[in-house]
Amino acid sequence: MADFDLAIVGGGINGTGIARDAAGRGLRVLLVEQNDLASGTSSASTKLIHGGLRYLEHGWVRLVREALSEREVMLRMAPHLTRPLRFVLPQEPGMRPAWMLRCGVFVYDHLGGRKILPASRTIDLSRDPLGAPLKDRCRLGFEYYDCQTDDSRLVVLNALDAAERGAVIRTRTRCVGAERSEVWQLMLEEGGRRDVASARVLINAAGPWVGMVAEGVLGQPPSARLRLDKGSHIVVRRLFEHDCGYVFQTPDGRVVFALPFEGDFTLVGTTDRSFAGDPSAVTPAPDEVAYLCAVVKDHFRAAISPPDVVWSFAGVRSLYDDGSRKPQDTPRDYVLALDDKRGQAPLLTVYGGKITTYRRLAEAALDRLARVLGARPASGPAWTRHSALPGGDFPFDGVERLVAETRRSWPFLSEGHARRLVRAYGTRVTRILGSAKAIEDLGPHLGADLNGAEVRYLMAHEWAQSADDVLWRRSKLGLLLTREERERLAKFMATGVGNSLSPLAGRGSG
Repeated sequence: MADFDLAIVGGGINGTGIARDAAGRGLRVLLVEQNDLASGTSSASTKLIHGGLRYLEHGWVRLVREALSEREVMLRMAPHLTRPLRFVLPQEPGMRPAWMLRCGVFVYDHLGGRKILPASRTIDLSRDPLGAPLKDRCRLGFEYYDCQTDDSRLVVLNALDAAERGAVIRTRTRCVGAERSEVWQLMLEEGGRRDVASARVLINAAGPWVGMVAEGVLGQPPSARLRLDKGSHIVVRRLFEHDCGYVFQTPDGRVVFALPFEGDFTLVGTTDRSFAGDPSAVTPAPDEVAYLCAVVKDHFRAAISPPDVVWSFAGVRSLYDDGSRKPQDTPRDYVLALDDKRGQAPLLTVYGGKITTYRRLAEAALDRLARVLGARPASGPAWTRHSALPGGDFPFDGVERLVAETRRSWPFLSEGHARRLVRAYGTRVTRILGSAKAIEDLGPHLGADLNGAEVRYLMAHEWAQSADDVLWRRSKLGLLLTREERERLAKFMATGVGNSLSPLAGRGSG
């Protein structure tokens, strides 16, 4: 008998989403990730839960409908991580005409069964305060709603829920070999040590590494359908005072977002270009940074240049190639390729996908595997649609109430500190703050509002092992800490004071 029903390679949003869904149906699940959770593409997105307004002009109606319906599912499932975001789409002279934009937002309103999010409207940017940061030529605009999220925390919480439902989550573990017979025998390497695990089904959810895993680990020929697409983002000091986002059309036919980010910053992205090489070495190219700065300069009164960029990041998308000439024209939909030759253990390969539709992708993956799993089907029914991620067991509009309750229970917290903790941990903020009566009870101050108690929690329950894990994937406090503070955090984590793992976390991290 195999050790596991499913073995999943890849700790991004697709892999952790499948692991959570499968574990919740009673399947025995192993997930291995060669680095940290969300260390690749899943922490390098535009941080949106959205339908993709521009996808309508490509005719990707099914993808848009599915994504639009998922916005409100995510609002209810993770109200601490996901919030409604109002967007302004200025009409640009010489580009898409106003009637086309008006039709687009009308379809967007009605395609996805919207119940929570407000409807779109036309706005006069020459009079509306939302037009104040923009150049004078932007006079007509269209307002609509999507949602903003914390992409890397979304991955971590899916992994956490999977572990709490019995899945084994092993980070910093590489699958270095696989033998296929009636079951899969996987050779795993972690910290220089090797061991073997067996599974009835293998899922290759390695994102931009999916081709490398297929060729280098599974011995399969390269897929002619795999296309890698690089997207880059920049973060600059806040360009506007309100908490709405902007969507700008560009002369090359793309759109670029300018979004409120972590309070004091603006996130601008993304680019689209074909990519070849090692995805782990991807960084924004100077011309991509210059391109995004030029889009800002072309639309906002406040101009920026590359020296104003305080952080930049890039990710590589794994897309299913339909032969489109331009990267931005390649569909963002997911494709699930099942290889279930008779007498051999099945292999499911995941191509593409968006953070917005990861939950539906997981359901579809388990539907595909229901037959091949035979005596142990994807045993329970689909269940995640009405579930809550860890810490998300409160009403979708209850963040402010939870912030107020947190400050009443721990009055030494500033409003900003309480809000950040609630946005990250939801109702599980109690597990960090515990019986603390003063800020000093939370352990050493490590920079910004980060303290020892939070870091210990992240190490014990969320697989954090390095300062970067804490500062860029479990939070975005890397924007605020100095070099000396980052070094102090690394030393604190290296002492092992936060590394006394709970029984659950010990099982989850292998």
